Amino acid sequence: QVQLVESGGGLVQAGGSSRLSCTASGSIFSINAMGWYRQAPGKQRELVAAITSGGMTNYSDSVKGRFTISRDNAKNTVYLQMNSLKPEDTAVYYCTAGFGLLLPQQVISWGRGTQVTVSS
Repeated sequence: QVQLVESGGGLVQAGGSSRLSCTASGSIFSINAMGWYRQAPGKQRELVAAITSGGMTNYSDSVKGRFTISRDNAKNTVYLQMNSLKPEDTAVYYCTAGFGLLLPQQVISWGRGTQVTVSS
């Protein structure tokens, strides 16, 4: 079992920045990728960004150039720096852990989610 604890989020003005953090504990040996999904009201959950233990990253086209994912392996923590936020970035953001590219079938643990609201 891998437990994920998220922090960050909240209300941000359009064009602003915010940072999410997520720390993993438990069976860390079973994962080699961490990342973030998000789900907006009335929409399907989508992968935002993922990063492997080796530092390879993958981003959704909608956030490329604005969001940066990073991780501190020593702290088992992953970060999502979100810049130039848009109202359409409003969603619940879920920290995830698993393997590969963190496709839905590759996710083995989900955080509880943290709300990010971008006001126009």
